[in-house]
Amino acid sequence: MKSRRLLVVLALVACGSRTGLLVDQLTSAPDAGVDPDAEVIADAQVPEDVFVPGIDASKRTDAIVRNDCPDPSTTFIYMISETSELLSFYPPTNTFKTVGSVSCPTTATPFSMAVDRTGVAYVLYNNGFLFKVSTKTADCEATTFVSGQSNFTRFGMGFATKDLGPAEDLYVAGNSFAGGGLGLATIDTTSFLLQTVGPFVPSIDQAELTGTGDGRLYAFYKKPDPSGDGAVPGSFIAEIDKSNGFVLGEDKLALLDQGQGWAFAFWGGDFYNFTGESESSTRVTKYNPGTKVLSDVGTTANLIVGAGVSTCAPEN
Repeated sequence: MKSRRLLVVLALVACGSRTGLLVDQLTSAPDAGVDPDAEVIADAQVPEDVFVPGIDASKRTDAIVRNDCPDPSTTFIYMISETSELLSFYPPTNTFKTVGSVSCPTTATPFSMAVDRTGVAYVLYNNGFLFKVSTKTADCEATTFVSGQSNFTRFGMGFATKDLGPAEDLYVAGNSFAGGGLGLATIDTTSFLLQTVGPFVPSIDQAELTGTGDGRLYAFYKKPDPSGDGAVPGSFIAEIDKSNGFVLGEDKLALLDQGQGWAFAFWGGDFYNFTGESESSTRVTKYNPGTKVLSDVGTTANLIVGAGVSTCAPEN
């Protein structure tokens, strides 16, 4: 369960003497499915002697290969709860549905999840076991993944395409729980061999991942207070260079705490964030990286610990 994960310090890299401006806005939307024109609360923070550019998740090309995809507008975000319930979420209507109860041969609880281009979910459990789960029936199938390769036991996961698709890779962000993340790696979903890519620069730990059909990869994470006293309020989303693990840009969501568990997915130009309000409920928010606006979507009576979406999902 992610609420018991230890947090470590995420160090920022200084780039010259410039200063970066990170803006976080929240639009309150009390009812799921509604984006009212409510008052926007701006929360601007300027790190001293540090420049971290904001992320740009806008559509970059119309050349994405989709000839193997269903209608992108029918693509769902899938989620796994701490109690192994598989759910779907449809962003245009903010609608949840229960797919079924996942019964994998383990007594551990789920830790993370990713969904491939064909709609197969890969669910990681807290003991390091990785299973394939049908997003249609919730049926579970064992894989030959050997836990502990390059010390990767628990990790966030997300698929991203190679170039513009349709081929894709499963990326994983290793958690160390002892200070300092294990970095970025890939898992071959045929051989289930793990191949390290490199450390995150600046360092990232406790991250969840999501990817896109135009080959981009993003991380969602929390930062400990550098003073060692708790954690920095809020959370962060960064674009990651798939070739080396470097942080290309970062946005701070100062008004969004990850709580008891967290997951996220990219759909239609927005990041959908699932953060644990308690051990039995999850807050759902939508973050637009272009406008820097965070909107409340609703809640669900499940503690979501993993989410995934096909790279066939729409880009805007």
